[in-house]
Amino acid sequence: MSSAAGWADQLDLMIRARTPIIWIRSQEEQRLETLLRQAAVRLGNRTLLSWDFVEGLQGAPNREGEAARNPMAALSCLNGLPPDQEALLLLRDFHRYCDDAGICRRLRNLTRDLRQSPRTLIITAADWQVPPDLDDCITLLDLPLPDANEIGALLSSIAAASGQPLEAPVLRQLTAACHGLSEQRVRQLAARALARRGQLGEDDLAEVLEEKRLAIARSELLEYCPSSSTPADIGGLESLKQWLEQRRMAFSEEARAYGLPLPRGVLLVGPQGTGKSLTAKAIAHSWGMPLLRLDVGRLFAGLVGASEARTRDMIQRAEAMAPCVLWIDEIDKGFGLMGGGDGRSDGGTSQRVLGTVLTWMAEKTSPVFVVATANAVERLPPELLRKGRFDEIFLLDLPGAEERRAILDLQLRRRRPHHQLPLEVLVDRTAGFSGAELEQTVIEAMHLAFAEQREFGEADLIMAASQVVPLSRTAREQLEALHQWASTGRARPASRLRGVTNSDAR
Repeated sequence: MSSAAGWADQLDLMIRARTPIIWIRSQEEQRLETLLRQAAVRLGNRTLLSWDFVEGLQGAPNREGEAARNPMAALSCLNGLPPDQEALLLLRDFHRYCDDAGICRRLRNLTRDLRQSPRTLIITAADWQVPPDLDDCITLLDLPLPDANEIGALLSSIAAASGQPLEAPVLRQLTAACHGLSEQRVRQLAARALARRGQLGEDDLAEVLEEKRLAIARSELLEYCPSSSTPADIGGLESLKQWLEQRRMAFSEEARAYGLPLPRGVLLVGPQGTGKSLTAKAIAHSWGMPLLRLDVGRLFAGLVGASEARTRDMIQRAEAMAPCVLWIDEIDKGFGLMGGGDGRSDGGTSQRVLGTVLTWMAEKTSPVFVVATANAVERLPPELLRKGRFDEIFLLDLPGAEERRAILDLQLRRRRPHHQLPLEVLVDRTAGFSGAELEQTVIEAMHLAFAEQREFGEADLIMAASQVVPLSRTAREQLEALHQWASTGRARPASRLRGVTNSDAR
């Protein structure tokens, strides 16, 4: 559940229902213990005990340190309490010992006994492959990252303790910026700010963003991609640009008041070199959001269950950077129906990972805009193309004549801002060229002229174009299949003008 209040209600319900063993998945031990202490009070002042391998039992008078370095004895720590005493026992790192046959057996016996008494075992671990023998004994509960209310209260208390309370607008800004960070990270940022300036304020916003970037850098799952590209750097694709401008406006508070939901994302399909990657970069830059690139192959790990854990970690890190753009590059290669992506050759791992991603995309409430790109639509699984996964699917086709003119003019003006080169003949000679091939034509023409120590001209551009074998010729069958797929109404054209026709490509 997303809110702290909803999570607390779910925890209380599990405890009152006498769930014997609860695994709370989290790395935030200190915050978790605080939340459990609050739950113990809410549930009638239950006793809260805790145990770890080094310090043993804590929270019981005259029994401090009991069962240190003895995981089996730790499971008997509840025995010393009065028979009618309601209690919670928090076991830290206990998942490390559950592969032991004796401890596994003891946990199964405790499961039977605890269902008859108001006592609960709680195991905290960030990740754990539960032994099959314990599957029916253990109930999983994920601890979400702090919500806006928790972060705001934490920042307010820290600022008040420093003697410099935060004004409401600044508190709102800092709270929004810290969204997605753990409580410990927020405390560290606040401590650095107080050590540096003696107070919290707007000056800390840049450091919060930098902390998020460092968190991404520490991960092997996502890549932070700075971008200076804008929609003006993309030739053509006017329909797609107009649609994206509408979705940009939908992130505003006015859109929320109007009743619009947060945009989910867009799937861009088309042949190589038609501007899919450039579009993802331009979206992030023009919207003023960080761009995170996901290589789906990084999600898959060798150990059983590790891929699913990596996927959850990826989602959490993406939401930590929200609002942001999550660019899933070449999603057809990661989740394709060929080459192992059908779930038959990897024990179903790819299907489980895909299912996790799709469920998150459909249910997420965070401002993470997903931009997925694909070259081979025939490899995309049907569930990815189902309505509701993305706000829209766009086909980025090979550019038509007017778009080729716009792309060539853009590439030339980028290198010669005041060029007056005629483009009519070159536009005709480049039928079937992708945007990337048009760019390489301009660069090749410049190489031809530079080798002779002169300025390049129309003849050089025509010569360079004659040396290019475009993708429309080398991959004609794939392009025809793509057009056939799009003609059934599965994708909207990204251009107002139709792309290259089969006759143009010859």
